[in-house]
Amino acid sequence: MDRLAVMAPMARSSAVRADHYTREELAHYEAIVQRYARHVYNIAYRMAGNEADARDLVQEAFLRVYRALRRVEPDAPLERWLYRIVSNLHIDLLRKRPRTRIESLDAPVETARGEVSREIADLESSPEAILDREQLDAAIQRALGTLPQELRLVVVLSDIEGLAYEEIATMLRIPLGTVKSRLHRARQTLQQRLRPYVEARRRGWEG
Repeated sequence: MDRLAVMAPMARSSAVRADHYTREELAHYEAIVQRYARHVYNIAYRMAGNEADARDLVQEAFLRVYRALRRVEPDAPLERWLYRIVSNLHIDLLRKRPRTRIESLDAPVETARGEVSREIADLESSPEAILDREQLDAAIQRALGTLPQELRLVVVLSDIEGLAYEEIATMLRIPLGTVKSRLHRARQTLQQRLRPYVEARRRGWEG
C-alpha cells in the first residue's frame, strides 16, 4: 500500500500546471490518495491484467483528481467517480492499442499476489487460508484475462466492484440490455474457466 500511496503525488510537480494549492488543499489531496489508492489499483489491475498498465492508470486517475481538486468536496464519497475515471482511461488505452493482448497473466503473478495480500490480509487468518485466497484470486485473474475486453470490463464493474447495471450502462455508454447480455456471457465463460480449479480444490478437500 505504501508504494501505491506515493504514486499519485509524484505527478503533481511535473505534469500539472502550478495551481498554487494551499497546504489544506494539498492535505486534502494526500488524504484522497491514502484512502482510495488501494481500491483504484485493484480495479485498474483487474481491468488491465498487468502491473505496468495498472500503475499508469492509477497515476493518471489521481492526476485528474489533482487537477479537479478544488471541485472535490472534502467528505464526498469518490468511489464511483474514481471507478468511472479508471474505466474511461482503460477504454482510451484499449483504443490506442487495439491489438494489445494481455499475455502476462499466464506468467507467475508475483505482483498480483502482493496486492491481494494487502487487500485481504487478516491477522487472524492462518497462512494456509491466506494462501488459498491468493491462489483463488490468481485463478480468477487468469480467467478474467481470457475474456474479451468488453466482457471483462462489465464483469469487473458488476461482480467485483458491485456497481448496478444502470451505473455500468451510463459509465460505458451502452444500453442496459447490452450490459446484461455481456454479463451473462462473461459469467458463463468464467464458470467454464474456473471449473478445473474448483474441481481440483474439491478433490483436495475430499482427499
